Amino acid sequence: MPAKESKPKSIIDSIMYSYSTSSNQYEEENRILRETISKLKDEIERFRASPLMVCEVREIFGNTSIIRIPNGNQFLVNISNECEKLRSGDLVLVEQKNLTVIRKVPITRRFNVEKFVIVEKPTIPWEEIGGLDTQIQEIKEVVELPLIKPELFKKIGITPPKGVLLYGEPGTGKTLLAKAVAASTNSTFIEVVGSELVQKFIGEGAKLVKEIFEYARKKAPAIVFIDELDALAAKRIEVGTSGEREVNRTFMQLLAELDGFKSLDNVKIIGATNRKDILDPAVIRPGRLEARLEILKIHSKDMSFDKKINFDALTRRMEGFSGAEIKAVCTEAGYFAIRADRTFVTKEDFLKAIDKVKQEEKAEGEDYMGMFG
Repeated sequence: MPAKESKPKSIIDSIMYSYSTSSNQYEEENRILRETISKLKDEIERFRASPLMVCEVREIFGNTSIIRIPNGNQFLVNISNECEKLRSGDLVLVEQKNLTVIRKVPITRRFNVEKFVIVEKPTIPWEEIGGLDTQIQEIKEVVELPLIKPELFKKIGITPPKGVLLYGEPGTGKTLLAKAVAASTNSTFIEVVGSELVQKFIGEGAKLVKEIFEYARKKAPAIVFIDELDALAAKRIEVGTSGEREVNRTFMQLLAELDGFKSLDNVKIIGATNRKDILDPAVIRPGRLEARLEILKIHSKDMSFDKKINFDALTRRMEGFSGAEIKAVCTEAGYFAIRADRTFVTKEDFLKAIDKVKQEEKAEGEDYMGMFG
């Protein structure tokens, strides 16, 4: 009798267990489906949301800010309470309708400089360059020597040029020379094409130039090689197109970096072009026209030279020289002293330098190299 009663009970237990298991499985599936639907709804709402615009902060006034939108226009807008502390120059995300600042973009650069430049450590030795002995000698003196022996220039009292301008037909070895001097000085070689520095919107090209030079200072010793310089540094003319004005703005920033408040330190510039005839004179001969004797005294005040040198006689031989050409005379005189293994400049060094600068002026269009002042 007990055995007969146990059989029906086991059947009931199995039925209840099966029902309970099936019920839990359906509830779990329903929960997963509800969560999936919720996530899909959130995703759809996110797709429907208006995109935020990237702008630059110009000035901060309490809870308001002046921002510049990508087309160059500027607006005074409100700052969201949830936005972190801002400062001038930051990039922010703003709502498109009322331009309210939502949050700060977590980057400090407008451009990823490495996308615009080629950075490498060349291994080309001087021995692999043939037929350019004179050019090699001068580029060694202008670029290599200041990077390897800066104390030599301090002893003589001259400031070496910030770089050189190489020009000639395509395939004549301009890039090869730049890479060779980078290899000989163990410098970072940063190559950029001049046309890539000209950007679409107002001010972006100038900012890119600034950031490239900042990047070069961080990688110093470095050599910045600007190929096709004529695309950026053509003669400035009065034109009405916004594109030409933007090229001029970018060029002005380049001049500011070459001769601005920030020292280039261990950074040298090498420009290359096959159209020297259209280059702006400012990129080769920066400076103003002033009294020649006063300019000569200014540029030679830190130089070590024979005190018997008659500067009045020297200035008479420099009739018609611009301020930049007088500075070039002082620099060349220092180089003549370096070649003679001296730490002071003589009258003969000055006379040779004056003759050299005069010859370069006469050979306008035939010389291969100019110096950035």
